[in-house]
Amino acid sequence: MSVNDPIADMLTRIRNACMAHHDSVGIPASKMKLAIADILKREGFIKDYSVQEGSPFDTIAITLKYSDDRQPAITGLKRVSKPGLRIYTRRADIPRVRGGLGLSILSTPKGVLAGHDAWQQHVGGEVLCYVW
Repeated sequence: MSVNDPIADMLTRIRNACMAHHDSVGIPASKMKLAIADILKREGFIKDYSVQEGSPFDTIAITLKYSDDRQPAITGLKRVSKPGLRIYTRRADIPRVRGGLGLSILSTPKGVLAGHDAWQQHVGGEVLCYVW
């Protein structure tokens, strides 16, 4: 299936799986999506992810994280920069999500980074999404 915005598709699949209390979700793989999944794992929003080899295309299997009372670790996802309207930020203007409790993910010249990592490395870039 052809998708105009594959990152928004990834975020929507994760959001829907969290709302339905699924244990895992499958997403068509790409380098950008793998980088985003890696950031989500490092920051504690998901348990784990793995790449499953497939015939037409590879798939990223993301294992979602829940609290003891089955509340998802991810309560919100928002796509910021879209194909029709790209949003860029300088280092000084990197957004803080939910007063620092959330996470902004940026595509920078040094790769895909979390907002606080981009700030520490003195780079700005395209704001991909917010996670909280």
